[in-house]
Amino acid sequence: MFLTITTTGSADRPATDLGFLLHKHPDKVQQFSTSHGTAHVLYPEADAQRCTAALLLEVDPIALVRRSRGKGRGGAPDSALGQYVNDRPYAASSLLAVALRSVFASAMKGQCTARPELVAQALPLRIEVPVLPARGGTELVDKLFRPLGWTVRADPVPLDETFPEWGDSRYVRLVLEGECRLAEALRHLYVLLPVLDDAKHYWVAPDEVDKLLRAGEGWLEDHPEQRVIVGRYLARRGSLTRQAMERLAESDDVAAEELDNAVDEEADTEDKPVPLAVRRREAILTVLRSAGAARVLDLGCGQGQLVGALLKEGQFTEIVGVDVSMRALHEARRRLRLERMSERQSERVRLVQGSLAYTDSRLKGYDAAVLSEVVEHVDPARLPALEYAVFGAARPRTVVVTTPNVEYNVRWESLPAGQVRHADHRFEWTREEFRQWARGVAARHGYEVSFGPVGPDDPEVGPPTQLAHFRITGDGSGRPEDSGSSREGRGPEGGSSAADSRASMSGKEVAA
Repeated sequence: MFLTITTTGSADRPATDLGFLLHKHPDKVQQFSTSHGTAHVLYPEADAQRCTAALLLEVDPIALVRRSRGKGRGGAPDSALGQYVNDRPYAASSLLAVALRSVFASAMKGQCTARPELVAQALPLRIEVPVLPARGGTELVDKLFRPLGWTVRADPVPLDETFPEWGDSRYVRLVLEGECRLAEALRHLYVLLPVLDDAKHYWVAPDEVDKLLRAGEGWLEDHPEQRVIVGRYLARRGSLTRQAMERLAESDDVAAEELDNAVDEEADTEDKPVPLAVRRREAILTVLRSAGAARVLDLGCGQGQLVGALLKEGQFTEIVGVDVSMRALHEARRRLRLERMSERQSERVRLVQGSLAYTDSRLKGYDAAVLSEVVEHVDPARLPALEYAVFGAARPRTVVVTTPNVEYNVRWESLPAGQVRHADHRFEWTREEFRQWARGVAARHGYEVSFGPVGPDDPEVGPPTQLAHFRITGDGSGRPEDSGSSREGRGPEGGSSAADSRASMSGKEVAA
């Protein structure tokens, strides 16, 4: 199996600069040992006007079988004949993707010590893969590569040219053309070759999530076929797919501060639209001001939009943003420009990594906590754990929860019927379901709760977002006697009681 990468140039910028980026000299033929064969890098043509680098992988079928035995799901075919007679030596697959990462490791990372200025340059590239398995056909090939800026040509390979009536095989000859940084192009190939093949020659372990996110940084977050890419790359392992999607999921306030990934949200007046995300923050700030809160937790802070709004008001003297995603926290730090803040301002804010599925001693003692567009991203079976971590263990005097009102979804014509607003939402509650859950939480943990709309309150379907304001009763020390007996407050799929969650979480405190 092989692929070629071609670029064109001029006297001012010779095409042979490709050799610097790939860290492979055009005048040499180089060999590299891999776990399943030998990789060769050579240049069929190399001059100032045009340069082509070829990666040829010679697969050792015997080594492939021996190393893949016992790998189970995600490994090589299991049938006795299929182990030795298959398309792995000829068709581009995860074998070629691994060879790309191994042979062109520095190029994929965007490193070029000899000519560092070349790394940031977009080159006119032509990439050819003569035989590529395409489970999903040419249409899927186009859906995967075209959003990344490539001009895509995927010609089906006939089963047998002598017998055209047999039709086409599941293989295509792929040609990609476009201007792109070489590092980005290599990462596209590294992820999407095995995605189109829909198989891997090795066991897909948890570290594959990190590999995917590193290679997909900067393009996978917004790819329209993100779910297909993640699921196939991770061999449809549900737990890993969910983990990757959670880490990829952006805060609901990201894209132009519009509602999730549904449609544009307009205000009551056409000439002055107010995004729903802005209305949510305004509603939350109103509650926190009225509660007299000074020390506030933003739980599931995402990229820090609410943290930024809190920093603008002097009432809030200590603000802690918590998120499970380190990538989101890095983006929040960048957006908030923490490194450029004055010392006095920076002392007011902290960003910490943590999971709301476990109790965390760092979250105790605060005046208020906010769960803005968070609960719907949690698996229903884990809601009791989140409930206890926030209301039972951290126990702030005020808690604000916002979540979508699924009844309002019919008001967006571009949101397909029955579809949730964001691909990562595990559920979306009706107004009655949300109130039942919130009242159950309040009863179990010694809070009182009231509700309010966020956005236009439609007389038929209610507001787009619903808000619950929890206030601790009494001095905050007392709790209901039978905190685990209530049946209220479960997610749409049910789940164990809060008392069960406390027992199961014993000894699982999050490390500071």
